[in-house]
Amino acid sequence: MTTLVGLAVGIPLVAAMLALLLRTAARWRDVVTLGSLVGLTGIATALLVYVRAEGTVVLRVGGWDPELGIVLVADAFAVLVLLAAVLTITIVEVFAIGQRRSAMGADPTVVGPMLLVLTGGVSLSILTGDLFTLFVGFELMLVASYVLLTHQGRAGQVRAGMTYVVMNLFASTLFLIGVAIVYAATGTVNMALLAERVPDLSDGVRLGIGLWFLVVFGTKAAMFPLFSWLPDSYPTAPTTITAVFAGLLTKIGVYVMIRFHTLTDMDALGPLILVIAGLTMIVGVAGALAQDDVKRILSFHIVSQIGYMLMGLGLFTVAGVAGAVLFLVHQIPVKTVLFLVGGLIEVDRGTSALDRVSGMVASRPGVAVLFALPALSLAGLPPFSGFVAKLALVDAGIDDVAIAIVVVALVGSLLTLLSMVKIWIGVFWGAPDDGERRPVPATSWRTMTTAAATAVGVTLAVAVLSGPLWEMSERAATELLDKEPYVTEVMSG
Repeated sequence: MTTLVGLAVGIPLVAAMLALLLRTAARWRDVVTLGSLVGLTGIATALLVYVRAEGTVVLRVGGWDPELGIVLVADAFAVLVLLAAVLTITIVEVFAIGQRRSAMGADPTVVGPMLLVLTGGVSLSILTGDLFTLFVGFELMLVASYVLLTHQGRAGQVRAGMTYVVMNLFASTLFLIGVAIVYAATGTVNMALLAERVPDLSDGVRLGIGLWFLVVFGTKAAMFPLFSWLPDSYPTAPTTITAVFAGLLTKIGVYVMIRFHTLTDMDALGPLILVIAGLTMIVGVAGALAQDDVKRILSFHIVSQIGYMLMGLGLFTVAGVAGAVLFLVHQIPVKTVLFLVGGLIEVDRGTSALDRVSGMVASRPGVAVLFALPALSLAGLPPFSGFVAKLALVDAGIDDVAIAIVVVALVGSLLTLLSMVKIWIGVFWGAPDDGERRPVPATSWRTMTTAAATAVGVTLAVAVLSGPLWEMSERAATELLDKEPYVTEVMSG
């Protein structure tokens, strides 16, 4: 199994090099890109099955001691998020193959290879067991995402891309400084050793480290007030890019925040994180309600939904962290498919502005269904996955007597529903608009709708499998908060 852990990082990076070499040979490039992503999905599935049955898998790269070398760790938390991530990227690549035949498509000679580099960065960030390798993983994602955002060279994309890269480079600089501070204070950057050494530091140093990395990971996650770069940069990119970014990049920021702050006993920051969580929920959804374009509404909702994951972390209980893990797994496919549907609207109508599109429930009923199901899940209505995840968080908040954040979460859900209704009324309801439908090859449309339908199926599967997923989420939370199992596996693996 340790070989599979290494392949989860190596396959997408090697495939990216091959795809670049084959960038002008469309068929072979697609075979390499899609084949490697399908293979990676199989590896992630195998790791999930094994870890659920046998426990954590640890790979010491080069056989070095964990204090000196790179360690990759596939525990319950990592394999859950890894499978959701690579499955989503695979679906988006299928959508991209269909969309490239339309006017709204991205350049396939760039998107395929860079998407694989991004996947390698995502896998490395999820599986790494030390802070410096996590920094490398983040930089891989940053380089790939900047190219993906700006490769078409449009003025709006370059401007938004500059905002994106400046904010993320600022966070990366703070990250590198933080790594140096941690090493100076503890003599290591290995997370298992940090779990043992950071709690022994003086309160001032320990909380200073916690606050520092809260800012670093909070910028990557787009939490309040560090989110301003996201709503401007995401809507300017082609659909396949925004779908991957919406589903993954901010979620990886939350993922590492949960891992770092639980393993290092930063529960003293819980009240502050809960306040930030509430502000992130409300400010994000308020921004969404003020928009008049589908992609901008959904971009603000990325921010809002981050607040629910922060809520679970801020409680620092098994139930709260388990709820955050389950919510994270639910959000990856839900946000992705909503942006894919936004792409279908753009391909068909040439725009996703609410005042220029209407009546699509009559002309494209299939697209209406593909929007309605994940939209209801995003709002947290039963029986969808969003309801299960939000119920877990609300229940954890009530158990912890954190009534204020529970009320804010419920208000945020109501406002989310209102914003989804706003999209439904603006785009799908009413009389069909007078604009001309863009001609789209039938094969292209079928490919895109099949990919979107598959993503919807994944969101429904999360709801159907909520029992086993909750068990894995609870196990992940227990391992993170207890930390002894994690430390033991890494140091003895």
